[in-house]
Amino acid sequence: MTALVSTTTATETWPGLHDVPSGPRATVAASIARRIFDVAIKRLHVRVVISHGTAAGDPVPGQPGNTDEPTIVLHRPDEFYRRVGSDGLIGFGEGYLTGAWDSPDLGHLLTTMASEITTIVPDWMQTMRRLYVARAPHFHRNTVHQTRDNISHHYDLSNDLFRTFLDPTMSYSSALFDTPHASRADHAVAAAPEHVDPAVFEEAQARKIERLLDQAGVGEGSRVLEIGTGWGELAIRAARRGATVHSVTLSSEQQELARELVAEAGYADAVDIELLDYRLVEGTYDAVLSVEMIEAVGHEYWQTYFEKIDSVLAPGGKVAIQAITMPHDRMLATKRTYTWINKYIFPGGFLPSVEVIDQITRDHTRMSVTDRLSFGGHYAETLRLWDTAFLQHRDRVRELGFDQTFERMWHFYLEYSRGGFASGYIDVNQITFTKDPA
Repeated sequence: MTALVSTTTATETWPGLHDVPSGPRATVAASIARRIFDVAIKRLHVRVVISHGTAAGDPVPGQPGNTDEPTIVLHRPDEFYRRVGSDGLIGFGEGYLTGAWDSPDLGHLLTTMASEITTIVPDWMQTMRRLYVARAPHFHRNTVHQTRDNISHHYDLSNDLFRTFLDPTMSYSSALFDTPHASRADHAVAAAPEHVDPAVFEEAQARKIERLLDQAGVGEGSRVLEIGTGWGELAIRAARRGATVHSVTLSSEQQELARELVAEAGYADAVDIELLDYRLVEGTYDAVLSVEMIEAVGHEYWQTYFEKIDSVLAPGGKVAIQAITMPHDRMLATKRTYTWINKYIFPGGFLPSVEVIDQITRDHTRMSVTDRLSFGGHYAETLRLWDTAFLQHRDRVRELGFDQTFERMWHFYLEYSRGGFASGYIDVNQITFTKDPA
């Protein structure tokens, strides 16, 4: 999706979104969805407000009940149930985009739902999942020829859009706040931060990057490969340590701005940012770094991704990646599912589990995991700060040409993601690998 032109209508800009499912099948599906929803909201203690005649974003009408309860406001209940019944969670998200429903605290509602995501749908429907869930379109498959379009859909929206909510480092990945670490059987866990002062956000993003560079042993003379440039902050910090960096991206917008920022920092001679698929990288490197890139690879290509890293990594070299992960059983159950996030935010994306990463690298490379830090609670806080900044700059977002539906989509995306991390349904890890020196 590119910046939206103000003269277009919502129907033209968002084709199909405003078509409410109709017909006998949609009517039956809506009835089933209503019954499932009624059972789920009672178990989750979600307050439901039926608010005919009000618009999305209006104050919630006064209703009895605990104001701390997660609340969903149904502006157009029939549309809501038809969308959910026909398209599941995609329909749920689309109902928010069209204003069929709302919430006075979207993050609280979505976190509550994410905490019970595996039980919201009855077991009998879970076993029939493959029969009714949507399948990803073939053009979302991350082949060498299609991946750039998938990446461009999100990262080439507008550098100025991302500037509205990211910190000054332009880091579009979880920060690492200053909290204690506890040891688990095979990894460390960083304690979740409480609502932090936005003033420490930039420092927390720097901490995340510096830890990755430390884990990969980046220093004077290191030959570094970065898979997924972002806007160049990691490359700049690696060059500052005396490394030479080859960074690859498939986002032309990111490449352009990252090159500018690298040059402004004085490291243009040490950093090469290339518009190139990771599968086409050549050379030999002492360290490979990749921050929240594996999520865009696609499960069909995880082995290819790690085999490529292994092939260009020097013996004894180190790899440090930051990866969003999900539980292994949920990964297996949802591997071929087409989601709202796929449709609107990250085409072709899918989250791995820690187990599958370990299995692939153990069975198909000469690399082994030597360190892991889990800090999912930090991502929940990162997303809260992003969403707060995004909403504060909505006037600027409109000036850039994005419409109200886009605003609702982006807000839903950030809060939907925050709910996943806050509930523990998904996690983020820094994982270090070392290649056999033999």
